[in-house]
Amino acid sequence: MTPSPYPKSTRWLVVAPALFLLVFLVIPAATIVQRGASFGAFADTITNDGFRKVAWFTLWQTILSTVLTVACALPVTFVLARFSFIGKRLLLALITAPFLLPTVVVGSALFALLPDRMHYTAFAIISAHIFFNLAVVIRLVMPRWSQIDPELIHAAHTLGASTTYTFRTITFPLIRPALGFASTAVALFCFTSFGAVRILGGPAYSTLETEIYVQSVQLGNLNGAIAIGIIQAIFLIGVLYAMTKLGRHHTSPLTVNIQTPKPATRAQKIAVIGIAITAGFMALLPLLAVALRSSSGWTQVFSSDTMRSLAVSARFAITASIIATTLGTMIALAIAYSSTSSRLIETIASLPLMISAVTVGLGILITFDQRPIEFRSTWWITPVAHSLIAIPLVVRTVLPVAQAIPQDLRDAAATLGSGAKDQWMRIDLPLLRRCLATACALSAAVSLGEFGATSFLTRQTHETLPVSIARLLSRPGETQHAKAFALSTLFFVFSIGAVYLAETVRATRTKIH
Repeated sequence: MTPSPYPKSTRWLVVAPALFLLVFLVIPAATIVQRGASFGAFADTITNDGFRKVAWFTLWQTILSTVLTVACALPVTFVLARFSFIGKRLLLALITAPFLLPTVVVGSALFALLPDRMHYTAFAIISAHIFFNLAVVIRLVMPRWSQIDPELIHAAHTLGASTTYTFRTITFPLIRPALGFASTAVALFCFTSFGAVRILGGPAYSTLETEIYVQSVQLGNLNGAIAIGIIQAIFLIGVLYAMTKLGRHHTSPLTVNIQTPKPATRAQKIAVIGIAITAGFMALLPLLAVALRSSSGWTQVFSSDTMRSLAVSARFAITASIIATTLGTMIALAIAYSSTSSRLIETIASLPLMISAVTVGLGILITFDQRPIEFRSTWWITPVAHSLIAIPLVVRTVLPVAQAIPQDLRDAAATLGSGAKDQWMRIDLPLLRRCLATACALSAAVSLGEFGATSFLTRQTHETLPVSIARLLSRPGETQHAKAFALSTLFFVFSIGAVYLAETVRATRTKIH
């Protein structure tokens, strides 16, 4: 093991994260297992026809959603990875924005777009999953595809290879690790989808994620809900193991700084224009549908209820981002600085990836419902749940940067008489500052859009915007729906603007460097 640059302080970095994760994650998870791990509960759940129907629908819609998402994403990824054209950053922003939105907003967009006869159908759910996860495939595969040397493709064509044969023998083997990782990630998101299924599935279609909510909140069958949560967690552990195996290989670069040319031939121009316009139109269509159906709801957007929900969401986001960024950074630094107990804490911090947000919320709900730890009615328990979900993202954002800090800089500073504290303040912190800001923004975005755990923990006086949108859509009447669509439109515009600004800044910095 590499010697720690800060041996005296590193061992203390894991104390606060360990206590936090023990109280709010490990103990609730153990409570769930203890409450639902009886043979009778599992037997009753597995032999129940309703559960088997839900499990089968969850499985086949996950497979179909993943296959269709990859099929739709590959042509768009090809255009974005291989060519430069006017409006490329805007197209990327339009495609990426839905992934940053709360799933309940994506559900409301498809609810507004699809005709009434398609509401509460499997088609609506799968369409929402494609719309939501398209950016996952594009963002993960595009860097790999863009690094393939064009000379390889040109040489194959020169030797008489067709476009299909070239893709099958050269391009696909090179992008296969990234594509496999992206497909597994999409399957994970489709399997644990909650907000979109609740809005678009209705009573006819339910997944394991929504069934946990139905069994515990609506039917009061807590043992059944816990058993379903454990069964789902077992599946998620297998999926995440596959993601880990694939993720080890999908990031290694092929080449560097391959400049994307403008389309030159007539066929290239037709392909780029056709795919770009089609993708942009399909990405923009749900936004237009939501905006059109929100026309009568704008007068109520700034009502007292909405402003209260906005204030609650902002307070939760700030609280969750502070908790998640602080604790996640401590875990990342403990790992980067070679703490002896860092790997254990990293494994524990990854548990929210193996346990769905709904299960996290359920665990907290049943653990902290009795005195003297009756916390479920307090306002801060919801941002605590949000921070649990965000901590793994913070760790994965900060850790690569912390590990890449050259030890030579610290050695030079030590030679000049600088102490450990001064070294960290003058070397590590400035280099970490940008990724810490990114981690904080990611944590806030997770909190703003989180819907699964919030559905269990929120109270009417502490209702977040996604919960408000879901509540409005569940009520009859065009007025209530129009208000929900107006709120969803605000989410859409903000997300597209944020992604476009980030892409513009990144492109500007790339040109400078």
